[in-house]
Amino acid sequence: MRVTKLARAGGVTAETVRHYTREGLLRPRRDPRNGYQLYDAEALGRLRFIDCLRSLGVGLPEIKQILSWADQDSPPVVDRYTPLADQAPRIRSRIQELQAIARWLDSTIRDDTSEAPSLRQLIETLGSEKSAIVSGHQ
Repeated sequence: MRVTKLARAGGVTAETVRHYTREGLLRPRRDPRNGYQLYDAEALGRLRFIDCLRSLGVGLPEIKQILSWADQDSPPVVDRYTPLADQAPRIRSRIQELQAIARWLDSTIRDDTSEAPSLRQLIETLGSEKSAIVSGHQ
């Protein structure tokens, strides 16, 4: 797939795909007929992985190192994955937040608001430092 199609599939901009390609995080092949950069399904997986890590605040140098280990199919050594291990509490917290939002959406779609808080309550809960959703797994 070309840059714009990969970007759409990955939920990012085409410029983001180009930036990650310049940084060496994505490695397209060139179409010999026209020179276009072409990406495969593995590139989409890498793009989504990069985007997840970026949303957690992991920097590009750390992501580049993690992808390098993946490319070498290195055995998992905890010290090597410190940028990921350091994010474990935040990842768990984010999962809790997203699950709370998903439950609210599901109840809204089913028109069964008795199972979930109102949207206002959901927002207040997500913003509360004492929230079990937010602080329970940090």
